[in-house]
Amino acid sequence: MKLLLIILIFFSVLNAKDKTVQQLFNVQTTKVKLVSDAKSIKSFGFVKVDESRVYDVSPRFSGFVETLYADKTYKKVTKGEKLVMVYSPEVLKAKDDYLNTINYTKERPNKTMLKSSKTKLALLNIPDAEIQQIKKDKKTSSFTTILSPANGYIFKKSLNNNSAFKAKSVLFQVVNLDKVWVELKIHQNQLSTLANIKSFTLSTPSLKQTFIATRENLYPELDPKEESFTLRLSLDNKSNLLKPGMYTTVNMSADAKSYLTLPATSVMRKNGKFYVFVVGEYEGEYEPLEIDVEVLNPDTYIVKSELNAGDEVVNNALFMMDSDAQVNGLY
Repeated sequence: MKLLLIILIFFSVLNAKDKTVQQLFNVQTTKVKLVSDAKSIKSFGFVKVDESRVYDVSPRFSGFVETLYADKTYKKVTKGEKLVMVYSPEVLKAKDDYLNTINYTKERPNKTMLKSSKTKLALLNIPDAEIQQIKKDKKTSSFTTILSPANGYIFKKSLNNNSAFKAKSVLFQVVNLDKVWVELKIHQNQLSTLANIKSFTLSTPSLKQTFIATRENLYPELDPKEESFTLRLSLDNKSNLLKPGMYTTVNMSADAKSYLTLPATSVMRKNGKFYVFVVGEYEGEYEPLEIDVEVLNPDTYIVKSELNAGDEVVNNALFMMDSDAQVNGLY
């Protein structure tokens, strides 16, 4: 490739009198256009669990499993659904105390004592329906039921049939997926563009439809290896189509504005600066011009200086233009 480039440069210089650069390399040009468009960023991310929708089921008493209803990981459950029926000596004693208090206060009314014994059961997180049943039936059950605190899926379970457990142990973890997060990487040089982003559209290879997300938080920590920040989006997921771990493409765009633009193919970056090639003094002659640009989208630059709408620049063979400019000392 290098040899071919040297030969072409030599050939162009040798025949400069007879043939122009335009003739040699079939130069194509494009014009600076004034367009109305929106700045955009394309990135990729993964669906995550919304941490505010994770529920640990931790009993305030110890006990033994009598009947395990939520017997499989990732089983779908609804709020108030039975997860496990257990026997707990501590709970049974509290139930008996409550029943005895009910019987005692019939003849010796004492609202404070009755309320205290009922509160003890409530503080053990015994379902209100069970407490009311004691008052109604005038008897206690040896077993109590632990209910699901929310709609969702059993992401973790530490119980099996006939298990024993201690107070404070996490028996289940219920995760609600009606809303989820998407975390994606934003390069640090995209932060100025991100400030004006208004809409976030997500798609995933697994599903045909697209999803609209809202910006939630830009994590205040830079990943030094990737020179990027993590942006968190949130979105409704009532149908639970999006699952944790799914790969997503995220298209972010700002409100439309008017810009002077050039296609990315007409702009060359050299030594940290951006150049275009404009028509020179003589026919077929092109000169490099340093300009200030900003990315509008992956295919387009915003022109911020030196050029006006309608100005014409070279749109192909920029590496040849660069070589010719160096040979002629134009840089």
